[in-house]
Amino acid sequence: MRTHSVTLDKIVFEDWPAVHAWASLPEVCRFQSWGPNTEAQTRDFVDLAVAAWSDTPQSRFPYVARLGRDVVGMGELHVRSRGQRQGEISYIVHPRVWGQGIGTEIGRHLLAHGFGELGLHRIHATCDPRNLGSSRVLTKIGMTREGHLRHTALLHDGWRDSLVFSALDDEWRSPA
Repeated sequence: MRTHSVTLDKIVFEDWPAVHAWASLPEVCRFQSWGPNTEAQTRDFVDLAVAAWSDTPQSRFPYVARLGRDVVGMGELHVRSRGQRQGEISYIVHPRVWGQGIGTEIGRHLLAHGFGELGLHRIHATCDPRNLGSSRVLTKIGMTREGHLRHTALLHDGWRDSLVFSALDDEWRSPA
């Protein structure tokens, strides 16, 4: 998978130090129920992500995002129901490249994979309402805000709400 500047590659175990470079940062984990990670937690996460590529049937598609050879983020497409053709996307970007369109490129490629290659009908994503950058990314990639769910995740500082966004296959258009 490739865009103008960001390449998505299957995650491999050797990517764990790059993943840990952001997974260990409090500002990255602020809106998540995990982290900041220890090295062991990041290695365990990467181990599971790598193993997902061997699952049959495969339901998780975890990628690292690269600028050149530099790992700057991750994206994942998770098939939630094959029968109902439903999926979910998520992404994370190293803060040193926040605001450069990396999350947008990751999201567009995940949607292309889900709708184009996997034939999904609906793909959704969630984000914390306080995470304005993620909300903007989801809107930019053509997802529609569907609603606001209350107390969906317990974080370090209390309960987190979630905004829900989605795209349908007949609404989505692959980038030229």
